[in-house]
Amino acid sequence: MATDFAVFLHRFLTSHLAGLRGCSPATIASYRDTFKLLIAWFRDERSIPPERLTLGRIDADAVTAFLNWLEAERHNSISTRNQRLAAVSSFFRWLQSQDPARMAGCQDILAIPAKKKPRQVVNHLTVEQTRRLLAAPDRSTRRGRRDATMLATLYDTAARVSELAGLTVRDIRVESPPLAVLTGKGRKIRHVPLGHNTAALLAAYLAEHGLDKPGHDDNPLFASQHGSKLSRGGIAWIIAKYQAQTGDPALAGADLSPHVIRHSRVICTAFSARGTPESGACRIVPHEHPVLGEVRAAGPVPGSLSLRCCS
Repeated sequence: MATDFAVFLHRFLTSHLAGLRGCSPATIASYRDTFKLLIAWFRDERSIPPERLTLGRIDADAVTAFLNWLEAERHNSISTRNQRLAAVSSFFRWLQSQDPARMAGCQDILAIPAKKKPRQVVNHLTVEQTRRLLAAPDRSTRRGRRDATMLATLYDTAARVSELAGLTVRDIRVESPPLAVLTGKGRKIRHVPLGHNTAALLAAYLAEHGLDKPGHDDNPLFASQHGSKLSRGGIAWIIAKYQAQTGDPALAGADLSPHVIRHSRVICTAFSARGTPESGACRIVPHEHPVLGEVRAAGPVPGSLSLRCCS
Protein backbone atom coordinates (compact mmCIF):
# COMPACT_ATOMS: atom_id res chain seq x y z
CA MET A 1 0.00 0.00 0.00
CA ALA A 2 1.31 3.45 -0.92
CA THR A 3 2.54 5.71 1.87
CA ASP A 4 0.90 9.06 2.59
CA PHE A 5 3.97 10.82 1.18
CA ALA A 6 3.73 8.86 -2.08
CA VAL A 7 0.02 9.65 -2.43
CA PHE A 8 0.35 13.37 -1.75
CA LEU A 9 3.50 13.74 -3.89
CA HIS A 10 1.72 12.12 -6.84
CA ARG A 11 -1.22 14.50 -6.46
CA PHE A 12 1.12 17.48 -6.13
CA LEU A 13 3.10 16.70 -9.30
CA THR A 14 0.09 15.76 -11.42
CA SER A 15 -3.20 17.30 -10.30
CA HIS A 16 -1.70 20.44 -8.76
CA LEU A 17 1.37 21.40 -10.82
CA ALA A 18 0.39 19.95 -14.20
CA GLY A 19 -3.38 20.30 -13.87
CA LEU A 20 -4.39 23.22 -11.67
CA ARG A 21 -1.36 25.46 -12.15
CA GLY A 22 -0.53 24.39 -15.70
CA CYS A 23 3.21 24.40 -15.07
CA SER A 24 5.53 23.67 -17.97
CA PRO A 25 7.18 20.25 -18.34
CA ALA A 26 10.52 21.85 -17.43
CA THR A 27 9.13 23.22 -14.17
CA ILE A 28 7.54 19.90 -13.26
CA ALA A 29 10.80 18.09 -14.07
CA SER A 30 12.69 20.45 -11.75
CA TYR A 31 10.28 19.70 -8.88
CA ARG A 32 10.45 15.99 -9.66
CA ASP A 33 14.25 16.00 -9.58
CA THR A 34 14.23 17.68 -6.17
CA PHE A 35 12.09 14.94 -4.69
CA LYS A 36 14.16 12.24 -6.38
CA LEU A 37 17.17 13.63 -4.52
CA LEU A 38 15.24 13.89 -1.26
CA ILE A 39 14.08 10.28 -1.53
CA ALA A 40 17.64 9.15 -2.34
CA TRP A 41 18.94 11.10 0.67
CA PHE A 42 16.52 9.35 3.03
CA ARG A 43 17.48 6.00 1.52
CA ASP A 44 21.25 6.49 1.68
CA GLU A 45 21.68 8.71 4.75
CA ARG A 46 18.78 7.64 6.96
CA SER A 47 18.39 4.04 5.71
CA ILE A 48 14.71 4.64 4.93
CA PRO A 49 13.71 3.01 1.63
CA PRO A 50 11.20 4.82 -0.58
CA GLU A 51 8.37 2.42 0.26
CA ARG A 52 8.72 3.32 3.98
CA LEU A 53 9.14 7.07 3.60
CA THR A 54 6.17 8.83 5.22
CA LEU A 55 5.32 12.47 5.80
CA GLY A 56 6.00 12.05 9.50
CA ARG A 57 9.68 11.44 8.77
CA ILE A 58 10.10 14.64 6.75
CA ASP A 59 10.51 17.48 9.23
CA ALA A 60 12.45 20.73 9.32
CA ASP A 61 15.58 19.06 10.72
CA ALA A 62 15.56 16.45 7.96
CA VAL A 63 15.06 19.03 5.23
CA THR A 64 17.90 21.16 6.62
CA ALA A 65 20.19 18.14 6.74
CA PHE A 66 19.21 17.31 3.15
CA LEU A 67 20.09 20.84 2.00
CA ASN A 68 23.45 20.69 3.76
CA TRP A 69 24.11 17.32 2.09
CA LEU A 70 23.45 18.87 -1.33
CA GLU A 71 26.18 21.42 -0.69
CA ALA A 72 28.70 19.19 1.08
CA GLU A 73 28.38 15.90 -0.78
CA ARG A 74 26.99 16.85 -4.19
CA HIS A 75 28.86 20.17 -4.30
CA ASN A 76 25.73 22.07 -5.32
CA SER A 77 25.91 25.85 -5.39
CA ILE A 78 23.94 28.01 -2.98
CA SER A 79 21.60 28.90 -5.84
CA THR A 80 20.86 25.21 -6.45
CA ARG A 81 20.36 24.62 -2.74
CA ASN A 82 17.86 27.47 -2.60
CA GLN A 83 16.09 26.15 -5.70
CA ARG A 84 15.67 22.74 -4.05
CA LEU A 85 14.38 24.39 -0.88
CA ALA A 86 11.84 26.35 -2.93
CA ALA A 87 10.51 23.12 -4.47
CA VAL A 88 10.18 21.41 -1.08
CA SER A 89 8.55 24.52 0.40
CA SER A 90 6.05 24.66 -2.45
CA PHE A 91 4.98 21.08 -1.70
CA PHE A 92 4.49 21.69 2.01
CA ARG A 93 2.71 25.00 1.41
CA TRP A 94 0.23 23.09 -0.75
CA LEU A 95 0.04 20.23 1.76
CA GLN A 96 -1.31 22.57 4.47
CA SER A 97 -4.60 22.89 2.62
CA GLN A 98 -4.77 19.18 1.87
CA ASP A 99 -4.10 17.91 5.39
CA PRO A 100 -4.65 20.71 7.96
CA ALA A 101 -3.62 18.44 10.82
CA ARG A 102 -0.05 18.73 9.52
CA MET A 103 0.00 22.52 9.33
CA ALA A 104 2.41 22.97 12.25
CA GLY A 105 5.01 20.65 10.74
CA CYS A 106 4.54 22.21 7.31
CA GLN A 107 5.08 25.69 8.72
CA ASP A 108 8.28 24.59 10.46
CA ILE A 109 9.62 23.59 7.05
CA LEU A 110 8.36 26.79 5.44
CA ALA A 111 10.30 28.75 8.08
CA ILE A 112 13.65 27.39 6.81
CA PRO A 113 15.37 30.45 5.31
CA ALA A 114 17.06 30.55 1.94
CA LYS A 115 20.81 30.73 2.26
CA LYS A 116 22.42 34.03 1.40
CA LYS A 117 25.09 34.00 -1.26
CA PRO A 118 27.77 36.54 -2.10
CA ARG A 119 26.99 38.77 -5.04
CA GLN A 120 29.08 37.58 -7.95
CA VAL A 121 30.70 39.62 -10.67
CA VAL A 122 28.99 39.01 -14.01
CA ASN A 123 31.42 37.37 -16.41
CA HIS A 124 31.36 38.57 -20.00
CA LEU A 125 33.51 38.67 -23.11
CA THR A 126 35.28 41.64 -24.56
CA VAL A 127 34.30 42.75 -28.04
CA GLU A 128 37.43 41.22 -29.56
CA GLN A 129 36.88 37.91 -27.80
CA THR A 130 33.29 37.83 -29.02
CA ARG A 131 34.44 38.52 -32.59
CA ARG A 132 36.98 35.72 -32.42
CA LEU A 133 34.49 33.25 -31.00
CA LEU A 134 31.80 33.99 -33.59
CA ALA A 135 34.36 33.86 -36.41
CA ALA A 136 35.84 30.52 -35.29
CA PRO A 137 33.49 28.09 -37.16
CA ASP A 138 34.70 27.02 -40.60
CA ARG A 139 32.02 28.36 -42.93
CA SER A 140 33.28 26.29 -45.83
CA THR A 141 31.61 23.25 -44.21
CA ARG A 142 27.93 22.56 -43.66
CA ARG A 143 28.37 21.98 -39.93
CA GLY A 144 30.55 25.07 -39.59
CA ARG A 145 27.83 27.20 -41.19
CA ARG A 146 25.28 25.74 -38.79
CA ASP A 147 27.50 26.52 -35.82
CA ALA A 148 28.28 30.04 -37.04
CA THR A 149 24.57 30.73 -37.41
CA MET A 150 23.80 29.25 -34.00
CA LEU A 151 26.46 31.32 -32.23
CA ALA A 152 25.33 34.50 -33.97
CA THR A 153 21.71 33.81 -32.98
CA LEU A 154 22.69 33.06 -29.39
CA TYR A 155 24.58 36.34 -29.11
CA ASP A 156 22.18 38.56 -31.04
CA THR A 157 19.09 37.43 -29.10
CA ALA A 158 20.77 37.16 -25.67
CA ALA A 159 18.83 33.91 -25.36
CA ARG A 160 19.09 31.45 -22.54
CA VAL A 161 20.54 28.16 -23.73
CA SER A 162 17.18 26.44 -23.15
CA GLU A 163 15.49 29.12 -25.28
CA LEU A 164 18.00 28.60 -28.08
CA ALA A 165 17.67 24.81 -27.93
CA GLY A 166 13.89 25.09 -28.07
CA LEU A 167 13.74 27.27 -31.18
CA THR A 168 11.77 25.84 -34.10
CA VAL A 169 11.62 27.07 -37.67
CA ARG A 170 8.30 28.84 -37.02
CA ASP A 171 10.00 30.92 -34.30
CA ILE A 172 12.21 32.71 -36.82
CA ARG A 173 11.19 35.41 -39.27
CA VAL A 174 13.90 36.53 -41.66
CA GLU A 175 11.66 38.90 -43.65
CA SER A 176 11.74 42.54 -42.60
CA PRO A 177 11.54 43.20 -39.74
CA PRO A 178 13.38 40.00 -38.76
CA LEU A 179 12.77 38.58 -35.30
CA ALA A 180 13.01 35.50 -33.09
CA VAL A 181 10.30 34.26 -30.75
CA LEU A 182 11.86 32.93 -27.55
CA THR A 183 9.95 30.80 -25.06
CA GLY A 184 11.56 31.18 -21.67
CA LYS A 185 10.96 30.26 -18.06
CA GLY A 186 7.33 29.74 -17.19
CA ARG A 187 6.59 29.57 -20.93
CA LYS A 188 6.92 33.34 -21.15
CA ILE A 189 7.30 34.49 -24.75
CA ARG A 190 9.63 37.27 -25.91
CA HIS A 191 9.79 38.71 -29.43
CA VAL A 192 13.39 39.72 -30.08
CA PRO A 193 14.34 41.65 -33.23
CA LEU A 194 17.34 40.30 -35.12
CA GLY A 195 20.17 42.27 -36.63
CA HIS A 196 20.42 42.26 -40.42
CA ASN A 197 23.62 40.20 -40.40
CA THR A 198 22.13 37.50 -38.18
CA ALA A 199 18.94 37.48 -40.27
CA ALA A 200 21.00 36.99 -43.42
CA LEU A 201 22.86 34.08 -41.83
CA LEU A 202 19.58 32.49 -40.77
CA ALA A 203 18.01 32.96 -44.20
CA ALA A 204 20.96 31.23 -45.87
CA TYR A 205 20.94 28.47 -43.24
CA LEU A 206 17.21 27.78 -43.66
CA ALA A 207 17.59 27.63 -47.44
CA GLU A 208 20.61 25.33 -47.30
CA HIS A 209 18.78 22.85 -45.05
CA GLY A 210 15.49 23.10 -46.92
CA LEU A 211 13.77 24.49 -43.84
CA ASP A 212 12.31 27.46 -45.70
CA LYS A 213 9.89 25.16 -47.54
CA PRO A 214 6.33 24.39 -46.32
CA GLY A 215 5.90 21.61 -43.80
CA HIS A 216 8.98 22.30 -41.68
CA ASP A 217 7.59 24.84 -39.23
CA ASP A 218 7.87 22.49 -36.26
CA ASN A 219 11.38 21.26 -37.07
CA PRO A 220 14.09 22.23 -34.57
CA LEU A 221 15.99 25.24 -35.86
CA PHE A 222 19.36 23.82 -34.87
CA ALA A 223 19.44 20.05 -35.15
CA SER A 224 22.02 17.36 -34.51
CA GLN A 225 23.26 14.99 -37.20
CA HIS A 226 20.37 12.69 -36.22
CA GLY A 227 17.76 15.38 -36.83
CA SER A 228 16.85 15.94 -33.18
CA LYS A 229 17.18 19.31 -31.53
CA LEU A 230 20.52 20.16 -29.99
CA SER A 231 20.59 19.66 -26.24
CA ARG A 232 21.83 22.27 -23.80
CA GLY A 233 24.89 20.11 -23.22
CA GLY A 234 25.46 19.85 -26.97
CA ILE A 235 25.35 23.62 -27.38
CA ALA A 236 27.80 24.07 -24.50
CA TRP A 237 30.11 21.49 -26.12
CA ILE A 238 30.05 23.36 -29.44
CA ILE A 239 30.92 26.63 -27.71
CA ALA A 240 33.80 24.96 -25.84
CA LYS A 241 35.12 23.51 -29.11
CA TYR A 242 35.35 26.90 -30.78
CA GLN A 243 36.61 28.54 -27.61
CA ALA A 244 39.69 26.33 -27.86
CA GLN A 245 40.15 27.27 -31.54
CA THR A 246 40.17 31.04 -31.15
CA GLY A 247 43.90 31.38 -30.53
CA ASP A 248 43.21 33.74 -27.63
CA PRO A 249 44.91 32.39 -24.48
CA ALA A 250 42.70 34.49 -22.20
CA LEU A 251 39.55 33.27 -23.93
CA ALA A 252 40.73 29.67 -24.17
CA GLY A 253 41.28 29.56 -20.41
CA ALA A 254 38.08 31.39 -19.49
CA ASP A 255 35.07 29.83 -17.83
CA LEU A 256 32.86 30.23 -20.89
CA SER A 257 29.27 29.07 -21.09
CA PRO A 258 26.18 29.99 -23.11
CA HIS A 259 25.11 32.21 -20.22
CA VAL A 260 28.35 34.19 -20.41
CA ILE A 261 27.56 34.97 -24.05
CA ARG A 262 24.10 36.09 -22.94
CA HIS A 263 25.67 38.33 -20.30
CA SER A 264 28.04 39.79 -22.87
CA ARG A 265 25.14 40.87 -25.04
CA VAL A 266 23.14 42.32 -22.15
CA ILE A 267 26.14 44.22 -20.75
CA CYS A 268 26.93 45.72 -24.16
CA THR A 269 23.33 46.89 -24.41
CA ALA A 270 23.42 48.33 -20.89
CA PHE A 271 26.64 50.26 -21.57
CA SER A 272 25.15 51.79 -24.69
CA ALA A 273 21.88 52.67 -22.97
CA ARG A 274 23.77 54.54 -20.25
CA GLY A 275 26.16 56.23 -22.64
CA THR A 276 29.04 54.51 -20.88
CA PRO A 277 32.41 54.37 -22.60
CA GLU A 278 33.93 51.06 -23.52
CA SER A 279 35.59 50.62 -20.08
CA GLY A 280 37.51 47.61 -21.35
CA ALA A 281 34.34 45.55 -21.68
CA CYS A 282 33.00 45.88 -25.18
CA ARG A 283 32.69 48.28 -28.07
CA ILE A 284 29.22 48.33 -29.55
CA VAL A 285 27.93 49.19 -32.99
CA PRO A 286 24.31 50.44 -33.03
CA HIS A 287 21.84 49.35 -35.70
CA GLU A 288 18.42 50.71 -36.43
CA HIS A 289 16.14 48.01 -34.99
CA PRO A 290 15.23 48.34 -31.29
CA VAL A 291 16.12 45.49 -28.98
CA LEU A 292 13.38 43.97 -26.87
CA GLY A 293 14.02 41.54 -24.05
CA GLU A 294 15.74 41.42 -20.75
CA VAL A 295 18.15 44.33 -20.59
CA ARG A 296 19.31 45.31 -17.15
CA ALA A 297 19.97 48.95 -17.94
CA ALA A 298 19.15 52.19 -16.17
CA GLY A 299 17.14 53.96 -18.81
CA PRO A 300 15.68 53.21 -22.23
CA VAL A 301 17.65 51.34 -24.85
CA PRO A 302 18.26 53.63 -27.80
CA GLY A 303 18.71 51.00 -30.49
CA SER A 304 19.56 47.46 -31.42
CA LEU A 305 23.13 46.58 -30.64
CA SER A 306 25.29 43.96 -32.24
CA LEU A 307 28.85 43.38 -33.25
CA ARG A 308 29.90 43.50 -36.88
CA CYS A 309 31.12 39.95 -36.68
CA CYS A 310 28.38 38.04 -38.44
CA SER A 311 28.88 39.25 -41.96
